[in-house]
This record gives sequence, C-alpha cells and structure tokens, in this order.
Amino acid sequence: MTPEPDLLPILFVPDPRLRAKAKPVAADDPRIGDLSARMLATMYKAPGIGLAAPQVGEMLRLVVLDLHENDTPAPMVLVNPEVVASSAETAVREEGCLSLPGQYAEVTRPARVKVRYRDLTGAKREIEGDGLLAACLQHEIDHLDGVLFVDHISALKRNMLLRKLAKELKLKAQEKA
Repeated sequence: MTPEPDLLPILFVPDPRLRAKAKPVAADDPRIGDLSARMLATMYKAPGIGLAAPQVGEMLRLVVLDLHENDTPAPMVLVNPEVVASSAETAVREEGCLSLPGQYAEVTRPARVKVRYRDLTGAKREIEGDGLLAACLQHEIDHLDGVLFVDHISALKRNMLLRKLAKELKLKAQEKA
C-alpha cells in the first residue's frame, strides 16, 4: 500500500497570494507530479472538487479537479490550462471555494468552455465542458490569474460575504487560542 501524500495548507482570503498571477509551469519542472498528488489529497480531504496551486501557496499555473461523477473518482491534473473558447450563452450556478470556507454565491459564467492544457506527461490536451465542469474549469483557472468567484458578483454581495468570512475566521482563531 502506498503512503498518502502529505496534505498542503489551504490559504484563506485575504492572503495576498490569492490575488497574484501564477507563473507558467516549466516543461521539465520535477515538482509537478508530487505537488499535484499532494493537491489532490488536500482537495479530497477538504472536501472539494477543484484546487489551484495558488490556493496552497504555490504560484504555478496548475489545477487539479475531480467532479466525482457517478460517485467514481476521476482526478484530472491540468498544467498551464487556458480557456481557448467560451460560449456566448451564460449559466448561473452556486459556487463556493476552499479559500472562502462556508461562503457561497450565485455566479454567472459562460455555459460552455474549451480549455487547452498539458497533462503530467507533457502531452497537449483539450477538454470541452458545460454545466458543473465548465464552472469548475473557469473557477480554478480564475485562481491562476488572482481572480476569486466573489469578483463575479455585485460589490454589495461581495463585501457582505467577505465581512462574514472575516468574522467566522476570527472566531475560529479565538477558539483555537
């Protein structure tokens, strides 16, 4: 039996790294296999369906996701992903984020997207998605550019949500002290 990879600490808003633009992953970066395995383990434990490297303090263009469709694990690792096409049609979906625990809001995004990326072997890949997959791809790729799901909602809703999160995180910190 293989040992479980070490979990990574997930950053919470307002950590400034969540607002920074991530750097492309070099084709020969030897850390990516281990980092992506640790990111997947962290995402599953949280639990979540997507995680971007900046959320764990790694400023690299790397995303992991697993929508658990049909209750079957189907982990994906996307190296240097980019949206290359999106539909004019939009869809509204409730989103949350591991970096904003317990906070959710309705977000409007393109209903369908095509994403180009490299897999762990370095092979060029494309994936097209709609529904939850499209939302998840866009959400995680946004993280690579320092964009959070709350940036897609009204300033009033965003400020209310961020104040609520700050209060909850402060209470948790006080409970631990």
